[in-house]
Amino acid sequence: MKKKIFFGIVVLILIVGAFVGYKFFGPATATPSGEFFYVKTGATYADVKNELVEKKFITSTTWFDYAKKILRFNNIKPGRYKITKGMSLFKLVRMLRSGDQSKLNLVITKIRTREDLAKKVGNLFEFDSLQMINLLNNNEKLKEYGLDTNTVMAVVMPYTYSEVWNSTPESIFEDFNTAYKKFWTNERKVKADSLKLTPLEVSTIASIVEEETNKKADKYNIASTYLNRIKIGMKLQADPTVKFAMKNFALKRVTGVHLKTDSRFNTYMYAGIPPGPICTPSIESIDAVLDAPKTDYLYFVASHKFDGTSIFTSNYNDHLKYARMYQQELTRRMDSTKKAKENQ
Repeated sequence: MKKKIFFGIVVLILIVGAFVGYKFFGPATATPSGEFFYVKTGATYADVKNELVEKKFITSTTWFDYAKKILRFNNIKPGRYKITKGMSLFKLVRMLRSGDQSKLNLVITKIRTREDLAKKVGNLFEFDSLQMINLLNNNEKLKEYGLDTNTVMAVVMPYTYSEVWNSTPESIFEDFNTAYKKFWTNERKVKADSLKLTPLEVSTIASIVEEETNKKADKYNIASTYLNRIKIGMKLQADPTVKFAMKNFALKRVTGVHLKTDSRFNTYMYAGIPPGPICTPSIESIDAVLDAPKTDYLYFVASHKFDGTSIFTSNYNDHLKYARMYQQELTRRMDSTKKAKENQ
């Protein structure tokens, strides 16, 4: 009889142990709200466990509380945590306790304005766009980096940055600045110096090149054209700078009325290099400026073939001829599009 009782107790202990073990180490999570769980800065333990239930990552807090006590989960660490379907409570609590959050990729391509950058990062991180724009508009803070509100976008290099969700605007900007300084090697600085340009001025010219064309071969000749204009004191007369000055990037044709926009970025009105970049240039465009070929080009215009290429000349009359050909073809295409819409 005693053996049966003993055996029964052992079996009961094993069953209870198996049950408890299953609760702790068995599949316990679901992902109806997506794989990522966000713990906000300042959140309490109660906030975390209640939100886990509300968003249906776990069904109740009872066993989660037990796991919390066993693993001594006392310090709440904000972040973006990846919860996979069927994750155990033990693994979940241990991940939250250690702050083992999943990083996200901040991919920088071409961005034109500080506001656009602020909006992009504000949609990705815990902080909002207002916090970022406040930093980008703070000349006193930017002065520490040798920048101002006009030049600040030059340091936003077109890379993929691995960041934590609860990063601050300051920490992200530090990563931008670190990447920028790393990009400007001694070799690139020597090339810039040979052109009698600073790295910031190179980035500014490169940003115009970036807006002018996507054709790699043309980038070098466009860069050469602008460098030639700078050498002789000729205005850059770059249409993209007018669009930037007006903040009208959808403008198809720059005309006389647009050229009257009074802005230091309007290179038809003001001579010299604009006070800062008009977009975040690609590395290809920066290197196109640094490695620009020696030419006598002073003019270029988009080809009337509308194949994305440009026609380069050193003679103004030739330039006018190709410009008229382009404008005539542009007008023809716009009229054709208008008629097609009217006939619909």
